[in-house]
Amino acid sequence: MSNLLHFSWTTFVIIVFHLFICLCSNFLYTQAFDSLLRLPQSGSPRIRPRSKRVLFIGEFGAKGDGLSNDTEALRNAWEIACSYSARPRIEIPAGYTSLIYPISFAGPCKSKVTLRISGTIIAPEDPGTWDSLDQRKWLYFHGVNHLTVEGGGTINGRGQKWWEQSCKINTTNPCRNAPTAITFHRCKDLKIKNLLVVSSQKMHVAFTNCLRVDTSYLRVIAPALSPNTDGIHISTSRGVQIKDSIVRTGDDCISIVGNSSRIWIRNIVCGPGHGISIGSLGKSNSCSQVHDVMVDGALLSNTENGVRIKTWQGGSGFATEIRFQNILMDNVSHPIIIDQYYCDSPLPCANQTSAVSVTNISFIHIKGTSATEEAIRFACSDDSPCERFYLEDIQLVSYGWEHTKSFCWRAHGSSAGFVYPIPCFSCRESIVK
Repeated sequence: MSNLLHFSWTTFVIIVFHLFICLCSNFLYTQAFDSLLRLPQSGSPRIRPRSKRVLFIGEFGAKGDGLSNDTEALRNAWEIACSYSARPRIEIPAGYTSLIYPISFAGPCKSKVTLRISGTIIAPEDPGTWDSLDQRKWLYFHGVNHLTVEGGGTINGRGQKWWEQSCKINTTNPCRNAPTAITFHRCKDLKIKNLLVVSSQKMHVAFTNCLRVDTSYLRVIAPALSPNTDGIHISTSRGVQIKDSIVRTGDDCISIVGNSSRIWIRNIVCGPGHGISIGSLGKSNSCSQVHDVMVDGALLSNTENGVRIKTWQGGSGFATEIRFQNILMDNVSHPIIIDQYYCDSPLPCANQTSAVSVTNISFIHIKGTSATEEAIRFACSDDSPCERFYLEDIQLVSYGWEHTKSFCWRAHGSSAGFVYPIPCFSCRESIVK
């Protein structure tokens, strides 16, 4: 019996000893493994690199506190991403607020780059920051192809002080340029989606000389009285699609100018603002050509204009093959307007004979309420009348007036189906198309 007890006690001691050795070994192993995880990393301790292709701006010294200047960190991250040969992604994480001064993102890059903005980018509040710089630019992308900008974050231009100094707000101030929040110049194959762009100093998002752009799920917001704050501006570009977006600004929700074509705008909410505009075209006797534009599906609410084409006297070129359809107007001052006498000047514009030609324009399935008596206005040039306009299924009733009406000057076209207010084309041209 004593031998059995001795054996049991000895066995128990051996087992405990082995367990102790195992626990110590595991503890030392765990400590060594943890020390590897805690190797020093540059930047914020809340940043954890996931792969060489994912570049967190915190790794480049960004603080993300909204006070520190994170411009150099973003610039360095861009330069490295642009030099990668395998689809890199720059991350501005949720919770970051990065103060970014005017910055240029140059291309071409070696591969497709994604800039994911899940946090917030803010501009300097002081307009004096731009004194020695190009006052037209803040976030400036040029020569970049196959770029995606996304992430659900916010780009805030903090434009209040710019608006206060605008000559349109205070006529005693000299008129000067203000920056566009995001400019894409000479870029192609762009995808811009799921962003909030607010309070830009001037325009919010601009595409100039771009090819093949897909823009979706944007929210562009500025106060109704903010001057020149176009939401999305398209100039000298081809193959641009804007869809499923909300634009509320102090100027045009969407403006299309220059030599632009193959523009498709679909499912847009606009208001307040100046509506969806082609133009202005032909300023300072310039030549402009805009063609193949489709606006299909829009809600315009409490805007100064609905769908509009505006040209200056003295210009040349054309606006043609443009179609506005499936649009709902709510308390819009000028729901349908063509103005070949546009004059955005404190002084009267001189009368000139030459004009940008406006032809082949269709308005189909447009309904809602007009805030003024004149729901349809076609003010065309004496020397270059509007030709081949087409109206179908139009119902624009009064928001506060007894009736609505149409105005036509040198406008020729046709109509089909129910159209109210009654078209004012001449009798010989009111033929079903």
